[in-house]
Amino acid sequence: MKSRFSLLLTLLTILPGILFAQMTEDEKKYQGMEDVNKVIDLTLDSLEKASTARPKAGSSRKGNNPVLFLVGNSTMRTGTLGNGDNGQWGWGYYAHQYFDENKITVENQALGGTSSRTFYTRLWADVKKGIKAGDWVIIELGHNDNGPFDSGRARASIKGISATDSLNVTIKETGVKETVYSYGEYMRRFIRETRALGAHPILMSLTPRNAYQGEGANRRVTRVNETFGLWAKQVAEEMDCPFVDLNEISAQKYDEMSEWKFNYHFYLDHIHTSAFGAQLNARSAADGLAACTHPEIKSLQGMMTNLTLPTTGVKRQTGKPVVFITGDSTVKNEDKAEDGMWGWGAVADVIFDASKIVIQNSAQAGRSCRSYLREGRWDKVYNDLQPGDFVLIQFGHNDAGNEIAHGKARNDITGTADSSHVYRVRTDNEVRNEVVYTFGWYLHKMIDDVRQKGATPILVSLTPRNEWPSGKIERRNDSFGRWYREVVEQTGVEFIDLHNISADAFDKLGREASAEYFKRDHTHTSKKGALLNAQSIAKGLKQNKSKLAKYLK
Repeated sequence: MKSRFSLLLTLLTILPGILFAQMTEDEKKYQGMEDVNKVIDLTLDSLEKASTARPKAGSSRKGNNPVLFLVGNSTMRTGTLGNGDNGQWGWGYYAHQYFDENKITVENQALGGTSSRTFYTRLWADVKKGIKAGDWVIIELGHNDNGPFDSGRARASIKGISATDSLNVTIKETGVKETVYSYGEYMRRFIRETRALGAHPILMSLTPRNAYQGEGANRRVTRVNETFGLWAKQVAEEMDCPFVDLNEISAQKYDEMSEWKFNYHFYLDHIHTSAFGAQLNARSAADGLAACTHPEIKSLQGMMTNLTLPTTGVKRQTGKPVVFITGDSTVKNEDKAEDGMWGWGAVADVIFDASKIVIQNSAQAGRSCRSYLREGRWDKVYNDLQPGDFVLIQFGHNDAGNEIAHGKARNDITGTADSSHVYRVRTDNEVRNEVVYTFGWYLHKMIDDVRQKGATPILVSLTPRNEWPSGKIERRNDSFGRWYREVVEQTGVEFIDLHNISADAFDKLGREASAEYFKRDHTHTSKKGALLNAQSIAKGLKQNKSKLAKYLK
């Protein structure tokens, strides 16, 4: 047994040298780049199926309007179907949001698993059939330009931008002969052939991976500015082609995030993005295009839209912080008729001194923390935040139930674990895939976002309902109450237990007297009930000795 092991060890030791000795001089010179991604993307292996999912080139064209073609890999269009069915999304899915569809259409021709070489040899010819004079083509490739030249995926390009280096290979599995060029030479070919059709090429650097360099205050997201980012820029300058450093623009945004937030912009691995990451990269691409000074791109910039970040419309006043209030109908309701339904945020001026602080009630009836985020309402608050502001976060009434993947599709996964699940959501308006997280995860995200902006998050438990089991008003301390406290333990956020503070007040009033504090049902409050809940907020802030308490009347 020992001799067999020794023989095996000897073979393993000398085999790499034997194989290297058998390589041609060209193969020794042009060794493939290391696969730093360590991700197996089989999309290209199911090319026939993927081709049926990708649009026919030029099919999105409206009349004589131009088309913006997207050429890339799984970071631009993830998976065989590209619809997020595995929780991963490419930024090309969201790119259309930044272009006026009445002036130009965006067509995502990207395919996962492709390198500059394999896209050029296997897909580019069909894409060119749909390109017309006046169109635009964004090229973002490079993540898969690694591994072997002549076996397996056989997708590696030669390092760098040489216009003369090439390597003749025979694919071991198929016997197909092919000449392999440098990454830069494939970029040149995309540019030249796009221009030959009368269209406009744009080169972009790669999307960032989930990787860091440095530690502590020196920690930065890993860039590709010494490899693919540099090479794409060099070719763009050489060919006088517009260039957008997508890698750097997105990396700068990631650098501002906590490690926890950065991580959830990716899903399942360290290269493919979640919906959060895909949306960030799409915004970065749009930002880069809008800021590009190359004269050729001016006409495209005139077709762009939604470049200004959405906001709440808060009217700031010099020297005053803003207290943003987020939540559901118990925070913001009809808030009009004296005998109607009211949310406590509508009467927040009763407790806060408007001469010292600006009140912005951004709550919305019927929302859970999940739907509030999905509809972009949270983003408006986030975009408005400035250092010194405060955000009161109160959700829960619409987060529980059986409508996680149908109906209003607003329920979360129960609990506070850092976990998620991909659901096929079917509503009256659409069928789509969505990654749903736990109730606590959404709260954690909001808390982390507020802190990133230098503002103060304050978690508020949900208002009590007019339910009286055993003669006492209902308390949900074994569900939402527990989850709130778990989030507090996880994040150290300031917490106002509005639920129990108001419940104590209702217990003192008694069931009959409490009835007039609610309106129409057991959840929504009258104006009197809204005022009681607002006073509970003030009481909680005083108990906490909160920084926000100094802005109370």
